Order: sequence, then C-alpha cells, then structure tokens
Amino acid sequence: MKNTISQRVADFLKNYPPFNGLNTSDLERLSEQVSIIYKEKGSVIFTEKEEGHSFFYLVHKGAVSLYKKTTNDIVDICDEGDIFGLRPLMANENYELEAKAHEESIIYAIPIALFKPLALENKVIGNFLIESFASNTRNPYSKSHRGKLYSEAPIDPSKEASEIPLTDLQSVQFSKNIVSCSPATTIKQVAEIMTSKNIGAILVLEDKLPIGIITDKDLRNKIGTGMFPITATAAKIMTSPVITYPKSMTITQAQMAMMKSGISHLCLTKDGTVNSKVVGIVSKHDVMVSLGNNPAVLIKAIKRVKKIKHLKPIRHSIMGLLSGYLEGNIPMTIISKIIAELNDACMKQVVELSLEKMSTPPPVKFAWLALGSQGRSEQMLHTDQDNALIFGDVEEEALPKTTTYFLKLSKLVTKGLHDMGYEYCPADMMASNPKWCLSLKEWKEMTSHWIINPGIDEVLLSSIFFDYNVVYGEPKLANELSEHIFYSVKKYPIFFLHLAKGALQNPSPTGFFRQFLVEQDGDHKDEFDVKSRALRPLTDAARVLLLSHHIKAINNTSERFEKLAELEPNNKEIYLACSYAAKALLKFRTKQGIQNNSSGRFIDLNSLSKEEKMKLKRTFKTIKDIQELVSHRFQLKSM
Repeated sequence: MKNTISQRVADFLKNYPPFNGLNTSDLERLSEQVSIIYKEKGSVIFTEKEEGHSFFYLVHKGAVSLYKKTTNDIVDICDEGDIFGLRPLMANENYELEAKAHEESIIYAIPIALFKPLALENKVIGNFLIESFASNTRNPYSKSHRGKLYSEAPIDPSKEASEIPLTDLQSVQFSKNIVSCSPATTIKQVAEIMTSKNIGAILVLEDKLPIGIITDKDLRNKIGTGMFPITATAAKIMTSPVITYPKSMTITQAQMAMMKSGISHLCLTKDGTVNSKVVGIVSKHDVMVSLGNNPAVLIKAIKRVKKIKHLKPIRHSIMGLLSGYLEGNIPMTIISKIIAELNDACMKQVVELSLEKMSTPPPVKFAWLALGSQGRSEQMLHTDQDNALIFGDVEEEALPKTTTYFLKLSKLVTKGLHDMGYEYCPADMMASNPKWCLSLKEWKEMTSHWIINPGIDEVLLSSIFFDYNVVYGEPKLANELSEHIFYSVKKYPIFFLHLAKGALQNPSPTGFFRQFLVEQDGDHKDEFDVKSRALRPLTDAARVLLLSHHIKAINNTSERFEKLAELEPNNKEIYLACSYAAKALLKFRTKQGIQNNSSGRFIDLNSLSKEEKMKLKRTFKTIKDIQELVSHRFQLKSM
C-alpha cells in the first residue's frame, strides 16, 4: 500500500502524457512538489486575461470547463488525466480562456519551474506540449477528435462498401459432395438426379476421371429446344473437356477462371488436371458466398439455405461484414439497418425451414415477432433470444389444438436460432413459452392487463414487448395488436407515469468525481455494464416519450429521438444529443463485443484506453439530461 501522498501522485501521473515520458526519479521528484487543489462545482481556477500562474494543471478527478467569456462558449471540457493552463509554460503569456470546475473536482498543480527543464531535455515531452498548445486544446486527443468524438465520418464516395476488407485471396470454399453420372446415363435420369439433389451441375465420369459436365444451361439449350431427345445419353449433351483446377485456388482465381471461360462451375481435381481424381466442384454461387462482404450476396445465400446448420457460417460472414463496416467508420445508422436486415433474413429462414418440419400447414395465420434489441434493429452481436408469436383467433374449442401446433413450431424455431448462435433467453421470454405464444385475443387481454395494472413486472414486460418487429408472417396481426395497445394507453394515461418511472430505474452511469459505477459483485464484479447503465436509460426514455405522443412504427432508439426532435423543437438539442449518444454507445458495445468475442455488455475498464473512457463519459451527461427531462415531463419528483 502506498504510504505517502507524493507516491500516490506519482502513480497517477505515470499513466498520462506527458508525465509517462519521465523517468522514475524525475517523476518522483516532480510529484513531491505537486499541489493538490479541491474545487467545488463552478469555482474559477483562472480567468481570461489573468496573469499566468506558476503552475499548469492536470485533472485528477472531476472535470474542468474552458470558457471563452466574450461568447460564453465552452471551448473544451478537460477530463481525468487532461492537462490545461499551458500558456504560462509555453508562451509566458496571460490566459486567453477562463477555467472553471465543471463539477466537483480535484486538480494537480504542476510547478512550471520544475517541469520546464524536464520538457526541454525530453523531446517526446516537448513535442507533446507543443502539439497540445498549438492545437489550443489540452492534448492531442482533442486535436484529432474535437467535436467528432464518436462522430460518424462521411462516406468517401469513391470508396464502395465492397472495398472494406475483402477475403478474395483466401482459398475458395467448394463442395466435396460430388454428384456424377456415366456417359451412358440418359438425360431423363440426369435431370432426375439434379432435381433430387437440388444442384445446378453434374459431372460425367469415366474410370473415375472427369470427361464432361452437364449444367442447367445444357438442359435448357440442348433438350428444351428439341436439339436432343430426353432419351439421349449424357455424352451427347455434356460440355467436354472439363475445365479443371487444383483445389488450392483462391477466390479471385476461381472468379477469374469462370469469367474467362464463360462458365458457372469449375471442377477441382487432385493435381488440377483431367488425369487425376475429382476432389470437388465450385459454383458461381460458392464464389459469391466466399466473397461474402456484400449484403445482397448474403441475403441470397440465406434464402438458398436448406438446413438450419448451414446458416451458422453465414452468420460468421455477417459478423465479418460488421467488423469491416466498423473499421471503415461507416455511420452506425447504416450499419444497424444492414445488419438488422440480415439478422431478420436469417430468422425468417429459420421459421420457414421449421415450418417444413411440421406435418401440416399452420391452421391459421400467424406472426413471428422479434422483441427487445432485435425488435429495435439494435442487435448487432449474438445475444440471447427475445421473441413471441401471435396467431389468428379461432373458436374456443379449437384454441388448445391451435396453441399446441404453434408451440411445437416455436420450439423448432427457438432451437434453430440457438443452433445458429442465439442463446436461449435466461428469463424464457421466447415463443416456445406458452406465455408468449398466444392468439390475438389473448395478447390483447394480456397487454390490457399490463396497462391497467402497471406493477413493476408489467412495466418491465411492456418495455420489452413494446419494441417488436414482425420477422415472419402476417403483419396485420401485429398491427391490430398495436392499435389495441395505443387505444388502451390513451384510455389509461396513468400507465405513462409508471413507464416513465421505469425509465428512471437505472441512475447515472457515474458516481462521485465522475467515476464509473461498476458491478459490486457476481461474475462481472468491478466491470461496467454498458447495457444497463448507459444504453437502457436512453432506450427507456425514448420509448415512453414517443409513446406519449402516440407515435407508432418507430422502434429504433436513435430514430425515436430524432422524431422527438421534430415534435418538440424546444427540446431539439437534447433529443439530437440523445440520438447521437445512443448510436455512439451501440457502436462502442459492438466494438467491445467483437474485440472480446462476447455480447459487449460488460466492460473491464482497465482494458480501455484513456480516450475510450473519455468517449464513454461524454455520453453520460446526455443520459442525466434526458432522465431529468422525463422526470419533469411526467412530474415524477412530486410523486
């Protein structure tokens, strides 16, 4: 345990530039002379035109605002580890800005007389100070990021999305399941084989060596036109010789070979010639899927999948696409829409494949709903499932049998989603649970109960269920339920108060001196819960505020805030700030999730750089502001 104040000062300083460039003895000597200053919120450290102090400053805890008094504009806010008040050190001039404690703060005053010789001797330290001073900000972070922390850089029009990390130099993926026939096989048999195997080409082998290939195109051009009878043999219509390549070819090589020869399939052999055994076949579709960084290609691949297990590798491609978009700094608005569409397409395919496993068609129309983050188009990573099913009303005596049918279907779908990478919901909030697989009439009754009897559980359920998206089935069922919900809410406006109270359940993400509030126990002790502490307060506030305007069909949090900015021009600034913060936090969580192969929800703060912590903290003030607005709007302080 450190037993002197100067040792603790040194331990803090060594984590931040320029002090991290000092050797240990110089750092310890400097730390012995550092003065520690406590400032209440709003108290002035120095003002404009004031004669320079014999110190420059570093924020230990809290935050310091730098003002331009003539315009009353905040030029910058210095956070933990930031230095300010450099003018006396660098130019021996009076201050040009006023420095004021933005909140309760502890500041280190660094003696210029002692530090200046160290800066002159150390080129790295000197350059850092020059950069900071020249940029008229506290440090290089601001120089490069001021006003655009977490900003969404405009898209370079010359750069297509397809330019983001391509995989075209990887080995091409190919099918090892060789389907073949002999030269004597009749065309009718060939067509039957291709149909039963659902393939677009068949190899013609003789003595186990490839001598020809027949494709769908050959059947159309040579049989459909009457050129050959269906009783002719494969040898009559096959394309020969076969173009062969070794299996080690890359995606680009395969693509170029197909373009060069005007063909859609390549035969891969052991040594790349027709004189060796066939090891696989590559189709144009395989090449497109291997490229896999194009959403349209992925959508096509998803629709072609015949087994749920084949969706899993496509999900990996979607994650690759997501990583590429983040690296390319594509706006989060665009990223979330594309990834949400792809996720929906995967889920829709799982529902369709599950329906094929049922012994009979659905007895009535139904709608499969994605809830929570997927319902808001904000689910970027593999998280747990939240879903529900609505089916059309039936006669009372038919209800048990109908429910049983859809529960069986739901269990197939949720298992399929699990096999694809979506964890089962720990709270069992899934359509496979009888509570969440109901007729439209039953749903209306349940949501009415929530609205008329808004306890803690009912508000929680509402918050999840009111963010839904129809992934598959009949949208009219969901629309009718929406109409019912909005009608009920109008009739019982007290529900808004409870929903608003629920939106304030998660307090500000920071405590004293803007320290992160971390988990106190459990598996994630000392980690920061970015979902509950930062994202959820914004999501909850957007939901209740937009519902109070009786606006439907906007589920995404940032879009809800943008709509609120239109509806309430007097609060436009705070709503747009919230929209911005929601996108920034979603981006942050997604990056953390990809980096740590997790949901990105819990963050080890020690793994974050100073810059990343700054970015997070700068969204927190917005959370506090919107919670105050909700509290005032629904008069919760007086309750």
